[in-house]
Amino acid sequence: MKVAGFTFIRNAVQNDYSIVEAIESILPICDEFIVAHGNSNDDTLALIESIKSPKIKIIQTIWDDTVREGGKTFALETDKAFAAISPDMDWAFYIQGDECVHEKYLDTIKKEMEICLPNKKIEGLLFKYKHFYGSYDFYAHSRRWYHREIRIIRNIKGMQSYRDAQGFRFNGHKLKVKLIDAFMYHYGWVKAPNGLKTKIKNTGQFYSSDDEWIENTYNEDFVFDYGNAERLVKFDDTHPKVFQERVERINWKFTFDPRDLSNRLDFRRKFLGMFEQFTGVRLFAYKNYKRVK
Repeated sequence: MKVAGFTFIRNAVQNDYSIVEAIESILPICDEFIVAHGNSNDDTLALIESIKSPKIKIIQTIWDDTVREGGKTFALETDKAFAAISPDMDWAFYIQGDECVHEKYLDTIKKEMEICLPNKKIEGLLFKYKHFYGSYDFYAHSRRWYHREIRIIRNIKGMQSYRDAQGFRFNGHKLKVKLIDAFMYHYGWVKAPNGLKTKIKNTGQFYSSDDEWIENTYNEDFVFDYGNAERLVKFDDTHPKVFQERVERINWKFTFDPRDLSNRLDFRRKFLGMFEQFTGVRLFAYKNYKRVK
């Protein structure tokens, strides 16, 4: 069995993306790793090249900055990375620049790929998610965010990134996937308040072509609202080893009181949130896949 990792990145230094940690977290179980490096305005390329591994192959891409609706650019760049994977690879392990896999899950992930490889009806593997929010000490629950998503797919023609690179489609259809007992840690919302403002403003240009609205919305008076989360949960476990240095050099104080979130929820959101908390079932959730066993 051969496994390729793949990702895309642009301006990682400017936007403080943990792309090195993302790559290094799954590199041990990959036979090659494709990085689609966009036309950065910073030292992102040098950052990627600092990962001294013969497994890494960097391809240079140019982002189409005229594509500014729905985050489609991210899917286009993901497809470029996937297309560069060697044809003899069996699985393609996708990871984004603000994600990370804890080393404790690597054996499970590798074993699941081995088990599922002969079963052609399984087109991908589905991961559980922890969305860290505001601080490395909390992760969030919210029905607005995906709680499971595809991160491993078969290396076959017809696979394409979907929407804003949230998941994948095979010849336009939802993938048939198996849920595995492994989490993907998402750290995109763990930044100081000013960093979150910069993140939203910089990524906003890939979701809206209205420059005036972006400038007026994310001006000097903009304050990030943590109300997108419905509930914050204290994280009492360990972060991935490759991520530990980032955690230790945290340089801001998270002052938001998680209890304030419950006061913002209407009855419907409170009920659905409590139901999921006690049963583990997310009612009426959008699923970007079809689960098989």
